[in-house]
Amino acid sequence: MSFRKYEEYKESGIEWLGEIPAGWTTQKLKFVARVQPSNVDKKSKKDEKEVLLCNYTDVYYNEEITADLPFMKATASDVQIRKFTLKRGDTIITKDSEDPNDIAVPAYVPQDLDGVVCGYHLALLRPGKGTCGGYLKRVMDTQYARSVFATRANGITRYGLGTYAISNFIIPFPPLEEQNQIAAFLDKETTNIDTLIDKQEQLITLLQEKRQAIISHAVTRGLNPNVKMKDSGIEWLGEVPEHWEVKKLKHIVTKPLMYGANEAAIDDDRDQPRFVRITDIRNNGTLREDTFRSLPPHLAKPYMLREGDVLLARSGATVGKSFIYSSDWGECCFAGYLIKASIDTSKASPYWFYHYTESDYYWNWISSILIQATIQNVSAEKYNNFSLFIPPKQEQNRIISYLDKETAKIDTLIEKCETAIELLKERRTALVSAAVTGKIDVRDVG
Repeated sequence: MSFRKYEEYKESGIEWLGEIPAGWTTQKLKFVARVQPSNVDKKSKKDEKEVLLCNYTDVYYNEEITADLPFMKATASDVQIRKFTLKRGDTIITKDSEDPNDIAVPAYVPQDLDGVVCGYHLALLRPGKGTCGGYLKRVMDTQYARSVFATRANGITRYGLGTYAISNFIIPFPPLEEQNQIAAFLDKETTNIDTLIDKQEQLITLLQEKRQAIISHAVTRGLNPNVKMKDSGIEWLGEVPEHWEVKKLKHIVTKPLMYGANEAAIDDDRDQPRFVRITDIRNNGTLREDTFRSLPPHLAKPYMLREGDVLLARSGATVGKSFIYSSDWGECCFAGYLIKASIDTSKASPYWFYHYTESDYYWNWISSILIQATIQNVSAEKYNNFSLFIPPKQEQNRIISYLDKETAKIDTLIEKCETAIELLKERRTALVSAAVTGKIDVRDVG
């Protein structure tokens, strides 16, 4: 769909913005909205009133702040409650982060939320007379806003936006009626785009479930439907082929399981060994390029990976996630929240074990370990006692070849869905930017 331009433009006087429609102005944020950095923290105090706290993650992960979000309980003073209770039309932005790219992430408040206050590490933008809150939120959605605030954030290991930087941010400012029209147009169009994104994400989920089902069946039942079976002795597994052997992980490795290097991921030197962290590993078993970090050779040496080494995440939200190293990735070492398993190829293929870590059986085992624990952690000792069923070498290779073929088909489909999502997100960003900067005229778009 193509959109017309405004009939007449003028110079905005701002390099990033260029020309704006002749009937628009530019304004500093402080002249069109009240900028209120919050000082309400998550600590509860006896002399204060109980409130619900809209915190950093509520804003970072949601387009809108609504009553059904799981707000945490806290307390606030009467002054804070009056100042920071969320009102219809408010926009909240993140103002502190360890990553400057996470500065000024916005969320919109579509309805009054009595009893919910804006929390620490956030700033509340309350539109003034003549300002549409929905339009203001869309301005904050633009890549320009993120880029400007990222450059104005102060800090070394943690970045923060001061009130001055936020208040003096210059925005394109059309008449109120046009602001309302632009906000309504973008609400409709972004909803349509988001619906398409949701459908692609649902398809990815179904494909991932199919992928896991294929792997789970192959590594616990094999490929021969007529093979004689036996009871595995494991409740959630059931029967396995009778001729398969059961072995614990500690009995099929060449050396004890090993924790990675407890070093800071600072360097980005392509001539040094890559420092593999759990955040680098994609769901399809590949490494992300945008998160590349390295270690100096003298630090990396004890933790270098060899062909077929399998890495296992030991804690946090990604516990259980796995990665198999190939020399195609170049020289790599691994980080402290990972555990290395070097499989004895005379006993099992590393790829057999790796595929096991993608199966329902493995993830049920991980869940059973976590149920017994107070924190999300699977130690090397626990991984040592993971039991897997191992067929003869030739059968392993046949099953691995089958899985490589079948998962490659599914991975290709998932990649197409991911590409479609990226294109939709790019269109969404471009459309918002074009509308709020006057590059397109959406006033009469139905």
